[in-house]
Amino acid sequence: MKVEIWSDYACPFCYIGKRNFEAAVDGDENIEVSYSSFELDPTAPAEKLAPLREMLSEKYNVSVEEADAMNANVINMAKQAGLDYDFDHIKPTNTLKMHRLSHYAREEGKEAELTEKGLDAYFTKGAYLNDNSTLLELADAAGLDSEKAEAVLRSDAYTKGVRDDQQRARDLGISGVPFFLFDGKYAVSGAQPTAQFKAVIQQIKEKEKIAQPEKLIPDAADCADGSCNI
Repeated sequence: MKVEIWSDYACPFCYIGKRNFEAAVDGDENIEVSYSSFELDPTAPAEKLAPLREMLSEKYNVSVEEADAMNANVINMAKQAGLDYDFDHIKPTNTLKMHRLSHYAREEGKEAELTEKGLDAYFTKGAYLNDNSTLLELADAAGLDSEKAEAVLRSDAYTKGVRDDQQRARDLGISGVPFFLFDGKYAVSGAQPTAQFKAVIQQIKEKEKIAQPEKLIPDAADCADGSCNI
């Protein structure tokens, strides 16, 4: 079984969904996972942006206090998945550079390792994912060659690969992440509970045939329901 996951390093539900999905997979070696790039905001500047609570307040036209409540709900959701989010120290930024590095990691067979390191660094350690020294530390921790990783970061290498992933997402009608595509035809969107992922995996193992990609679980309306939309 092949599972393709579209996600963004700045999407809190992507990390939660990843954890829940991994719990459902439970080490099944017959399930092959790959990650595809999806930038929630390709126009975001590379420099550090405003604090997350202020960005959410502006984006959703709510008070800062209401934005804090939204964040608290996500933090609680993350805790249920075994993750300790630190929203006070998140450094929102453009994620293209991190995605490019992940494409290099894919070629080296280290995509899963770097994806985990990047999400953990951003959401639990307050890492700035546009700082080359930080990204090189993540690359080293994932087992990548430091010199090659640095060459990637100092160029525009793998930008086309990132754009190709995003174009494929558009072709499939994907407008929010995380998005899980099983065997090219079974689709699940949002950070669904582990039990839901287990049910989907079981259905596919029973060789249920679906002619076209079909969402076994409805799209989440917005971030508050378990997925981040453009």
